[in-house]
Amino acid sequence: MTSLRRAYAARRFTEAYEQAMDARYAVTRNQADKPLDTQALAKAAEGSEILFCCLTEKITAELIAHLSPTLKVIANLSVGVEHIDLEAARRFGVHVLNTPDVLSEATAEVAMMLILNACRRAYESDHLVRSGQWTGWTPTQMLGLGLTGRRLGILGLGRIGQHVARRAAPFGLEIHYHNRRQLPAETEAGATYHTTSDSLLRHSDIFCIAAPSTPELKGFLDARRIGLLPKDAVVVNVARGDMVDDEALIDGLKSGKLFAAGLDVYRGEPNLDPRYRALPNAFLASHIGSATVDTRDAMGFLLLDGLKALEEGRRPHNLVV
Repeated sequence: MTSLRRAYAARRFTEAYEQAMDARYAVTRNQADKPLDTQALAKAAEGSEILFCCLTEKITAELIAHLSPTLKVIANLSVGVEHIDLEAARRFGVHVLNTPDVLSEATAEVAMMLILNACRRAYESDHLVRSGQWTGWTPTQMLGLGLTGRRLGILGLGRIGQHVARRAAPFGLEIHYHNRRQLPAETEAGATYHTTSDSLLRHSDIFCIAAPSTPELKGFLDARRIGLLPKDAVVVNVARGDMVDDEALIDGLKSGKLFAAGLDVYRGEPNLDPRYRALPNAFLASHIGSATVDTRDAMGFLLLDGLKALEEGRRPHNLVV
């Protein structure tokens, strides 16, 4: 009987994904399901050909060097790969797989949740009822922003951004976007293209960050750019927390320049800037963009499909390196 390839799972995953893993590989797991630092991960994954991980693991050059030459594939349960040293992976001949496409719809749903909750003051309304302070309906109570006729500016009309646009248009939102290049007309689906991000910001009553994280976009939404947004704009982030300057966003929310924010991602999460918790006009989610059973299963199976393709000498479409 042929022995199974050894693998290490740095986190616990969905039941269906773990069962499928176990059917194909000899898997050792991080049973505590807590993020491991580089040293602990290096020790735990020694001797593994496959490393199943996600964005909570920092896959450094030192870690890849330590696990080489045994390590052959990093199977990353995330679209983003900024936590992986891709140059080191290339240097040591380690393949990197990610999970594009399958989480786009779920993340777009969360973007709409953030837009609606931020515009309609859902956190404040919920707190009013739960605290027992609600004394009944009045004509001027909890006045928020309606969506119809407002402009939704999307930074990054890629897979996720396009799904956000499709969901937002029926709410009466006018779609604007900025990419490095304009999309074909059939993909734009009537959206207005802006050649610069500054132009997009000036035309965004609601500004949604859906672009992949790159070194150039770190700290993108700073004080200058927030200053370009219309008065009472709403900021939504479903991309990465490091694309927002926390100091600038918090100042904008406190000063009244911004009406509200809806955030699913944070710099340094889970240790977000504690000042967000005290802001009634910040609707805060716990990085739930792809958090449905169906989506997480699909992400896992996509990685297994990619591994199978590599084993059969084919190039998987989710191969990063």
